[in-house]
Amino acid sequence: MIAIAAGALCASLAHAAPADEAAAAEAPIIQDTPPAGAVATVEISTRKTRSAVAMSGTEIQKVMPGVNPLKALQALPGVSFQTADPWGNNEQNLSLFVHGFNGQQLGYTMDGVPLGDQQYGNYNGLAPQRALTSENVRSVVLSTGAGDIGTPSTSNLGGTIETYSIEPQSRRNVNLQQTVGSHETSRSFLRFDSGELGGGNRFYISGLRHEAKAWDFDGRQSNDQINAKFVHQSDSGKLTIFADWSDKIEPNEDSTLHQAGMAAPYTRPFLYPDFAAALTYLDANGAPPAAVGANFRNYYSDAQRTDKLAYVRYDAYFNDDVTWTNQYYFHHNDGVGVVAGPINQAGLPALFRAYYPNQNLKTVFGNSGYATRTTEYKINRQGLTSTLRWDLGAHRIQAGFWFEHNNSGAYRRWYPLDVNSPSTPYQRPSNPLITQYGSDIDNNVVQLHLQDEWKLRPDLTLQGGVKSSLQFAEGIFPVQQLPATLSGGSQGLPEGKITTKKWLLPQVGARWDMSDSVQVFANIQKNMRQFVTYGGGGNSPWSLSSQAAFDYFKATAKPETSVTYELGLRGSRKLGLGPLTGFDGQVALYHVDFRDRQLAISSNPIITSFAGGTTILSNVGSVKTDGVDLGGTFHFGSAFSFYDAVSYNRSRYQDSYLSGTTTVPTAGKTVPNTPEWMNKFIATLKAGADIEIQLHGDYVGKRYATYTNDLNVGSYFLLGLNVSGKVPLTTSLLKNMRWSVNVTNLANRKGVLQPNVGQAGGSYATYPIPPRMGFFNLKADI
Repeated sequence: MIAIAAGALCASLAHAAPADEAAAAEAPIIQDTPPAGAVATVEISTRKTRSAVAMSGTEIQKVMPGVNPLKALQALPGVSFQTADPWGNNEQNLSLFVHGFNGQQLGYTMDGVPLGDQQYGNYNGLAPQRALTSENVRSVVLSTGAGDIGTPSTSNLGGTIETYSIEPQSRRNVNLQQTVGSHETSRSFLRFDSGELGGGNRFYISGLRHEAKAWDFDGRQSNDQINAKFVHQSDSGKLTIFADWSDKIEPNEDSTLHQAGMAAPYTRPFLYPDFAAALTYLDANGAPPAAVGANFRNYYSDAQRTDKLAYVRYDAYFNDDVTWTNQYYFHHNDGVGVVAGPINQAGLPALFRAYYPNQNLKTVFGNSGYATRTTEYKINRQGLTSTLRWDLGAHRIQAGFWFEHNNSGAYRRWYPLDVNSPSTPYQRPSNPLITQYGSDIDNNVVQLHLQDEWKLRPDLTLQGGVKSSLQFAEGIFPVQQLPATLSGGSQGLPEGKITTKKWLLPQVGARWDMSDSVQVFANIQKNMRQFVTYGGGGNSPWSLSSQAAFDYFKATAKPETSVTYELGLRGSRKLGLGPLTGFDGQVALYHVDFRDRQLAISSNPIITSFAGGTTILSNVGSVKTDGVDLGGTFHFGSAFSFYDAVSYNRSRYQDSYLSGTTTVPTAGKTVPNTPEWMNKFIATLKAGADIEIQLHGDYVGKRYATYTNDLNVGSYFLLGLNVSGKVPLTTSLLKNMRWSVNVTNLANRKGVLQPNVGQAGGSYATYPIPPRMGFFNLKADI
C-alpha cells in the first residue's frame, strides 16, 4: 500500500532562469510560477519530478547569524533536527532524521563536492559548516526522496542535502559582521569581494572567528575558518576555484543515561577546569562514586578537527545545447576525539593490565586516577565528477560519472593525565603510553549515471534514468589490538577486501503542468548505501572484533537499499480573499521500502565460527515507511506571511531479530527517534520599511527511545524570535548597516531534546533542551 507523505512548502520569491545550463546545475531550485506574496520563507522546485525544497542563505541567517545550515532545515516538513547548542554546530550531540532515515543514511554535497555520511567520527567527509562558512551559504536544497540520480554519494538512501556557496560580487565590497550574546559568545566575520577585475575575473576571501562558552559547563567552543572563491566567466565556459580551511575545537558533554533505579541528572557536564574537584571525585583506585552508576563525570572531553578542502570546476559551453562540467576536489582532515576519564571504569583495568601487568595503574597514568583516551583520525581523499548535458529537441540527456579515492585511518591511543601537570581540552595529547589499535582503509568509489528528461508535450515531462554504484575497499590494521583485550579469544582485528557492485539503480518520474501555477509530480527511485569503511567503531565490517566476524559479514551481508515512491501537488496562487492575497505550497505523499537494515548484534552461538557473545554486523530485516508532508505560506499583502508545515511519518520495522539466542521483538515497532507528528511555522511581519519580525515555532511529537518501544520521550514545542532592521545611519565609511536580535527557546522550556537509542532492557540516554539565550548581530558594508 502506497502510503501517505510529503514535503510541503511555501515559495514566494521568483527566481529568474539561469542564463546557461551550468548555472542551472548549480542553482537547481527555480520558481517558475509568479510569486503570490512579497515575503519569502521556503522555495520549491517547479522543474523536478520529486520533492525538492530550499532555503536561501538570507532566510538561513534569520534563524541565527552563523547558524549551521542543517539546523535551519528543521523548519522544513519531514525534518527532525536537534543539537544541544543554539548554533547547531556541536556534532557530538547532533541528531537528524528525514522521513525515518537517520543522518548517516542521507547524502550531502557542497557545490557538488561529496561531504560523506556525517558520522561523528567521520571517515569520508566533513560537516557542511566546516566545508563552508555559514555566512557564505547561498542556499541549501533538501530532496526527501533519494535525490538527483547524479548526486555523488554512497549513503543517500533517504534523500540529499545540497549546500551551495555564494558567488563573488560584481562590485568591490567589504562586509563586516559581529555577533555577541549569551555565554560570552563572540562571532566575527569579514569578507572582501574584489568586484570585476576585467576579463570576467572576480573573487572573494573571508575569515571567521567564532567563540562561545557552553551553556552548562565551563567549555569554550571555537572555530577559525577561511573561505576563498575565484570565478572566471567567458563565452566558452566558466572556471571556479574554491578553497576552505577550518580549525575547530569543541569541548563536549556526555549524554545522561536513564535506567530503572538510577537517578538521572538533567545534564552531565565534565569537571574541567576544577582539577581539585576532579581528584576528590575518585577513590584511591580511580573509580567514580558507585551511586552515580554509568552517569559518572569525566574530567573533560572534546573534538578537534582541522580540514582543508578545495575544488576546481570548469563548465564548458560547447553551444547553446551542450554543456560539459568537470570538477576535481581534494580534502584532508586531521582530527582527534579526546576523553579524559576515570581509569577504573567500563572494563578499563583489564585493558590496561594487558599492557602493564602487575603494575599500579594509577601510577602508570600519572597518579591522578584519570587517563586520556584519543581516537585520532585522518582523511585523505580526492575525486572527480564529470557531467555532460545535451538538449536534443524534446530530450534533455544527462550522463556522468563520479570517482573518489579515499585513504582514511583511526588510531586509538591512551595518554597519562599527570597529577602535577594536567592537560586541557584545548591541547592535543602527545607521547602515548598505549596505541591500542590503528586502522588504515583504502577505498575507491565509482558511480555512473545516465538519464533522459523527455518533454512529451508542453505540459507533460517524463524522466527516466539509471545509476550504478561500485565500491572497492581494503582495510588493514598497522597496529593490532592485543589478543588478550579482544572478545572470544580473537587473535586480531579484521583485515581484508570487500567489493560491492550495484549496476542497476533505476529512477522514473513525471511532471504534469495542470496550469501555469499548479503541477503534479510523481517519482519512483531505488538507491543503495555502500558498506561503511571505518576502522574505529560503528556499523563497519572493519570495526568488528574478529576476523571470523568479518569473513562471515563479507560472505552473507547485503548493502542497505531503499525504494522510494513519491506523489505530490505544488502550486502558487494569487487570491483576493480580503486580507489573504496569495498562497504557495506543496503536498507530497510517500512510501518507502527499506531493505536489509544493518545492526551490530551479539552473535548466535550456533554459528560455530564465533565464540559466544562476539558482536557481529548483520542484516536484520526491513522497514516500511508511509508519510505525508503538507506545507505552504499564506500571504497577507506584502507585510505579513505565515508559513506552516505539518508532517506525518509512520516508519515500522517488519522483522524481529536474534541477539545470541534471544529474540528481540522489533517486528511492528516504530523506528526510534522518529516522531509521527511534527508541525513547524514561521510568522513574518514587516513593520514598515526597516523592521522585520519573525516568530519560529517547532513542535516535535513523542519519540520512542528503544528499538522495542518500551520507553519513549515526550513531545516538545519551542519558540524562537528574530527581530532585524536597518541602522538609520550612513557614513562615508559604513553602508547598509543592519542589526538583528535573536532569542532561542523563547519560553525557556525544559525537557528531552533527543534520545540516544537503546537496544532494549529499560535504558536510554538523552541530551537536554538548552535554556533561553539571546544574541545581537551588527553588520555593514565598506
